Amino acid sequence: MSSRRGANEAGTVIAVVADVMAVILGLWILMYLLDANRANSLVQFVHDAANWLAGWSHDLFTFDEAWARVVAGYGLAAVVYLFVGHAIANRMHRH
Repeated sequence: MSSRRGANEAGTVIAVVADVMAVILGLWILMYLLDANRANSLVQFVHDAANWLAGWSHDLFTFDEAWARVVAGYGLAAVVYLFVGHAIANRMHRH
């Protein structure tokens, strides 16, 4: 019974981490679209974190419009993290 509770707790942690990663990416997309002040330390922090999280996808698309590249690249990373994180968490909750 104890290992089941541990798996449930680990699954919950994985889901929360995936959610936080997606929120950071979504926050950067929103800040970009709203033309947030890049000199602001919070904006810089979110941008740096989002760049690190979406390093594999932020330049994946070559749309002419910069906003479309940001939404598609960072949005794809957010969706992947949510999907994979919650899939792993659900699998851990079932076992």
